[in-house]
Amino acid sequence: MIVLALIVSLAVASSDAASIVYRNDDSSGPKDLCDSKVYCEGPLLKTVQLAGIFNDSKTFVDLYQLHDPDVTVNNFNTLMKITNNSPNRSEVATYVSENFAMQDELDNSTLPDWKENPDILKVIQDPQFREWAKRLNYIWKTLARKIRDDVMINPQRHSLIYVNNTFVIPGGRFKEFYYWDSYWIIEGLLLCDMPVTVKGMIENFFSMVERFGFVPNGGRVYYLSRSQLPLLIPMVEKYYDYTKDREFLKQNIAILEKEFDYWQNEKMVTIVKNGIPYRMARYVTNSNGPRPESYKEDYQLVQQLPEQERGEIYNDLKAAAESGWDFSYRWCIRIDRNANLSLINVSTSDIIPVDLNAILQRNARLLARFHGILGNPEKVWRYAKIAVDYQAAIDNVLWNEDEGIWLDYDTRDKGSRNSFYPSNLTPLYTMSYNRNKSLDYALKAISYLKRNQIDSYFGGTPSSVNYTGEQWDFPNAWPPLQSFLILGLYRTGVKEAVNMAETLAGRWLRSNYIGYDEYGKMFEKYNAIHPGEGGGGGEYGVQEGFGWTNGIVFEFLRLFPDTSSSEKYDNDIDR
Repeated sequence: MIVLALIVSLAVASSDAASIVYRNDDSSGPKDLCDSKVYCEGPLLKTVQLAGIFNDSKTFVDLYQLHDPDVTVNNFNTLMKITNNSPNRSEVATYVSENFAMQDELDNSTLPDWKENPDILKVIQDPQFREWAKRLNYIWKTLARKIRDDVMINPQRHSLIYVNNTFVIPGGRFKEFYYWDSYWIIEGLLLCDMPVTVKGMIENFFSMVERFGFVPNGGRVYYLSRSQLPLLIPMVEKYYDYTKDREFLKQNIAILEKEFDYWQNEKMVTIVKNGIPYRMARYVTNSNGPRPESYKEDYQLVQQLPEQERGEIYNDLKAAAESGWDFSYRWCIRIDRNANLSLINVSTSDIIPVDLNAILQRNARLLARFHGILGNPEKVWRYAKIAVDYQAAIDNVLWNEDEGIWLDYDTRDKGSRNSFYPSNLTPLYTMSYNRNKSLDYALKAISYLKRNQIDSYFGGTPSSVNYTGEQWDFPNAWPPLQSFLILGLYRTGVKEAVNMAETLAGRWLRSNYIGYDEYGKMFEKYNAIHPGEGGGGGEYGVQEGFGWTNGIVFEFLRLFPDTSSSEKYDNDIDR
C-alpha cells in the first residue's frame, strides 16, 4: 500500500521530477540481430521471394534447410552461375525443393494444467455463453505446441527460434509465438486456471530477453529487427496476481528491467513542447531491405520511389509491423497534400503513438510496484520517477484539449494527428492519467466515442473510420483494441463509462458468438458492420484459431458474467 500511495502521489506531482538519463536518445533504432543470408537478407532471399513460387511470402522463410546454410548458399550461387544470374521461376522452384523442406518444426503438446471445467464457467450466467466458453477452453489444447529437438540441435537450419517450454500459438498461418498476442492468450489461460502453462510461456520470453535483449515480434530469426508492444511486464503482473509467486518475481526482476531498458535506450526521441523537452517512445527499426516474411509485397511497393528513398520506407514498414498494426494509414503522413494517401507515405518512426507511451508508463509503475513487493525502495523511486516523466509527456504532448482525448503526435509536422483510433483511449486502459479527474476523462471519452459514432457498430469498434483496404483500418474490428477500449472505460469507475463498457462488451461477445455458431471458428479479426463475419483486407486472408480472440472472450465474460447471448442489438448505449 505504501508503494501504491507513493506512485499515486508522484503521478500528480510536478513534471519537474528528476529524469533518468539513458543513452542513444534520438537513435535511428536498434541493430538488426539477424544476419542470416537465407532468411533475413541477401540475393538468395530476394531471388526466391520475387520468383513468387509461394502465394504467401511467409511460406519460404518458414522452410527448414536440408543442409547447413553454407551449403544452401553455395548451391544457390551455383544456380546463379549456370543461369547467368537470371533463373526462371521453374529453376528457382527446383532449387527450393532440393534445398528446403516444409517440415513441421512443432509438435502438438499437452497442457499440463488444463482442466475440463475451469472455475470461470461457474460464474457465466447465460447457458449458451457458458457452453461456448467451455468449447473455447478446448481450443487451447489444439493451439498448444512444443518445438522439436532438431531445432535445438541444428538451429542454423531453421528460422524458428528454439524455446524450452510449451506455448500457445495464435492459429492459422502463425505457427510460432507472437509477442503481444501472447498477453491475451496468457490472460485467457489464467482465467481457465492454467498458471503452470503461463509460467512456461513467460519463461520462454525471458529467454528471448536474455539472448537478444528484447522480445522479438515473433519466434523467428527474421523478426529480430523489431519487437512489438511491450507487454512482458504486464504478463508477469497477471501471473503474480494469480499465484503471488514472490520468488518468481525476485528471480526475474532483472530481466524485466533489461527489457524496459531496451525501449528506453533504443526507441526514444525528444519532443519539445512549449519549450519543455519530453522523451517519448516511437516504433523504429534499423535494418536492410523488405520484411522477409512479406518480401515481395514490400519490394513491389517501393519500386515507385528512387533507390535512395527505399531504405527509409522499408524501415518504416517494419516499424509499423512492430506496432502490431500492419497495416493502417495511422502510420502514413501525406507529403503532397494534393496526392492520394497510400502505404508509400508510411512514416511510422515520425509518429509518437498514444498506446506505446501509455503501456510504457504503466510498465514503469509496475516495476515500481514489483520492487516495492521485493523491498527495494531505491528502485521504487527510480521507476516511479520514470512513470512521472512519461505521465508529463502524455499530459502535455498527447492530450488534445480541443478533441477531449489523447492523439498520436506527428514529429514531422509538430502537431496532433486528429483521426479516430481506439488506441487514442489507451491511457484509460493503463490508467495513465490523474485519478482525481477520472470523471472528467471518462465523460470526455464517451463524448469522443459518440462524436465518431462508435455506438453505431454492432460487430465491434473498428480500428479506424477510414476505409483504406488495409486490415488495421475500417471496417475491421480487432480483439486487442476492444480490450483497450472496454477495460479502459470500465476502469474509470464512472457509472456512464462502465455502462458503455458493458454495452460494447456485450456487442463484441454476441458478434464473436454469432461467428462461432455459424462457422464453428474464432477469427483473428471481425467486421464491425456485419456481426460474426471475419475481417478482410491486407496481405493475407482472415486467420482462425484464435489465441487473443479467445482470451478476450474470457476477459469480458469474467468482467460481465451476466451478459446475455440473446440481448437485442438495438441496446441503448446510454443505459
